[in-house]
Amino acid sequence: MPYDALKMKDWEIAEAAEANMPTPDEWRERLNLQKDEIIPYGRLCRLDFMKIIERLKDKPDGKYIEVTAITPTPLGEGKTTTTLGILEGLGKRGKNVGGCIRQPSGGPTMNIKGTAAGGGNALLIPMTEFSMGLTGDINDIGNAHNLAMVALTARMQHERNYSDEELASRSRMRRLDVDPTRVEMCWVMDFCAQSLRNIIIGLGGPMDGFLMQSKFAITVSSELMAMLSIARDLADLRERMDNITVAFDKRGKPITTGDLEVGGAMTAWMRNTINPTLCCTVEYQPVMVHAGPFANIAVGQSSIIADRIGLKMFDYHVTESGFGADIGFEKFWNVKCRLSGLKPHVSVLTTTIRALKMHGGGPRVVAGLPLSEEYTKENLELLEKGLANMLHHINIIRTSGINPVVCINSFHTDTKDEIAMVRRAAEAAGARCAVATHWAHGGDGALELADAVIEACEEKNEFKFLYPMEMKLRERVDRIAKVVYGADGVTWTPEAEAKAKMLEADPKYDEYSTMMVKTHLSLTHDPAIKGVPKGWTLPIRDVLIYSGAKFLCPCAGTISLMPGTSSDPAFRRVDVDTSTGKVRGLF
Repeated sequence: MPYDALKMKDWEIAEAAEANMPTPDEWRERLNLQKDEIIPYGRLCRLDFMKIIERLKDKPDGKYIEVTAITPTPLGEGKTTTTLGILEGLGKRGKNVGGCIRQPSGGPTMNIKGTAAGGGNALLIPMTEFSMGLTGDINDIGNAHNLAMVALTARMQHERNYSDEELASRSRMRRLDVDPTRVEMCWVMDFCAQSLRNIIIGLGGPMDGFLMQSKFAITVSSELMAMLSIARDLADLRERMDNITVAFDKRGKPITTGDLEVGGAMTAWMRNTINPTLCCTVEYQPVMVHAGPFANIAVGQSSIIADRIGLKMFDYHVTESGFGADIGFEKFWNVKCRLSGLKPHVSVLTTTIRALKMHGGGPRVVAGLPLSEEYTKENLELLEKGLANMLHHINIIRTSGINPVVCINSFHTDTKDEIAMVRRAAEAAGARCAVATHWAHGGDGALELADAVIEACEEKNEFKFLYPMEMKLRERVDRIAKVVYGADGVTWTPEAEAKAKMLEADPKYDEYSTMMVKTHLSLTHDPAIKGVPKGWTLPIRDVLIYSGAKFLCPCAGTISLMPGTSSDPAFRRVDVDTSTGKVRGLF
């Protein structure tokens, strides 16, 4: 029986479901794993990736299901809830199903957005552990990342204080001659802290460090997190670890983590992060949690590692992409699938009537403020105007050769006529469409969706990439802008174009993935522009280079890697019941 999601808070549903959550030994038996393939971690466990993939390497892969969305409101449209609902619906249909979602950051959890555990009867458990660090992957990434900054800043101090001969005799170091104005890396912490976006370090005397400007970013924006999401195994991660560009010397030559001789120690900090953590839905379908990279500057996906073992362990494996199809699915399609060699069977387009009304010209939606009545009462005029955004995203997915399943993630305020209008539009565009009430009813509310997904998985698709790797950077950006975003073209600042030409002239960058950077709140670079705008161009102001992840990131608009904490953050409501030790207020 599903829980009463309208009366119970998410933490109450989680607490009730966690009472019967499988133990590590029960998971091992249920998933047909060997004893040494489960790594117990309290009431949780990790899956030993290397052992599982080796044992199952010759087993055929299951069906590969990706979940994306239309352009969201600032509230999000329930991709994670839909992902968990699909798992529960397929479970109700008796399928051997599992999935993987991203690890949430402590920044959003303690700020406005909250955690990313889904909600209602489509909720991930154990919710508190998931929301507050889980098995420590983000902490390990933060330690590895900051160790590189320790290595760099200590090196700068010693090179300033000692001659070449003294450096050689003291520690066998050669002078790197770091340019303090061209330090590319920064420090990280996993909270939203706007006061750390721009700082001065090294105040004091000559033994107190190197005096210079510096900055912090949020840990999940670290290149190391992106590397974890795309690495195929530990050896791949270790190879990438020496190639991260930390700074440039005074002649303009890159200085890498390999030059600082810190890549090995960084990998040591991250050695356990390659093993996904096993959680589950409140209906006890297995869900791996692995990696949590930004979806604007990075790939925005859970890991290739988790998908590789999930496709071996399950007949149906569900994964989720960050943000809308213009960002998350585009990167899944052209980056993650290219790097993994895996071919998806279907993409599920999460759609809400609330978001479509916003794209039809509805009032501004602001996180933390009540919704205007246009979103809670029937308004067919606004909805009809907003359908263009859904149709645009359907076309993005169909361009990849996949025919999507549109999931109407239904709220209790949606009316029959509104749902019927969306269904007609989706089906007229050639997509399957299903209404889902998994938040309220769990797997029982996702049976129509599960059936549509099963049917779509049996349909042959002609999956193909948007561009070949031989295509140069500016041509790739132009194609993405026109085909995926609907722009008329691309403009480049002189500085960005000069950098792009330099990158195009060096063959080593041909194998780098193109990782577009833009807002998720609009198809354009401007978050205020909704719907499907016409007659615009995409402005590129810079190209970031991530040499460990092998990403080239063309930037459209300004993206901050350190979010700010709001005036009414979630942490004000989080506390501990001192009689039981249980956390309250996360939802």
